[in-house]
Amino acid sequence: MKKPSAPAGTPQIRPSIADAKFVASAPRVDLLPPPAGVEVAFAGRSNVGKSTLLNALLERKGLARTSSMPGSTRELVVFEAKASDGAIVTFVDLPGYGYAKRSKADRALWATLAEAYLLGRPTLRGVVVLVDVRRGLEDEERDLLELLDSPAHVSRPPLSVLLVATKLDKLTVAQQKPALKKIAEQSKRPVVGFGASDHRTRDDVWKRVRKIAGVEAPPAATEKPPTPPNP
Repeated sequence: MKKPSAPAGTPQIRPSIADAKFVASAPRVDLLPPPAGVEVAFAGRSNVGKSTLLNALLERKGLARTSSMPGSTRELVVFEAKASDGAIVTFVDLPGYGYAKRSKADRALWATLAEAYLLGRPTLRGVVVLVDVRRGLEDEERDLLELLDSPAHVSRPPLSVLLVATKLDKLTVAQQKPALKKIAEQSKRPVVGFGASDHRTRDDVWKRVRKIAGVEAPPAATEKPPTPPNP
């Protein structure tokens, strides 16, 4: 459902999500729907808050499901988001990684699936890598960033990579800026914070995801008041 337009003379709010839906899930890349449109992938360790971020961006509670067993999801999950201004972005949720109880075989399977998708999907335009702001960059994130720097197996533009530091609202205001700066220095990548209780951080991530997808929203503006008649 579209949100009502802002009254005349007030700043325009960001385009809301007019429609969001689950499209498909697949244990292998060749079982995904045929490449079409523009895809942005989301990757992060188990329990990093990926489902929370996806549901916030899609403005739908429970569309991206949180499993009671961390690390249990082993499929690529596809969602489609359509903004109220007509922009469409496909989100692809990669299985979480780094869960300690996973076997070596499971971890190898994740690596194979991730590499096949991230380096072989022609419609992929960018990857949002989630990092717990309290833990910072760890070996798994460094390995993933190294993979994303590898040459693609298909012809496509270079991937845009955005780091999202989740659970920002778990830190005090004084702790937030230094924690984000540390992750940016470690990764040498753009970093933006996200806290589930702060809609401004959601809007910031959404704006950057749209930029990655090449469907940036028009800049906010105010309506000019009517010109008074000449005396």
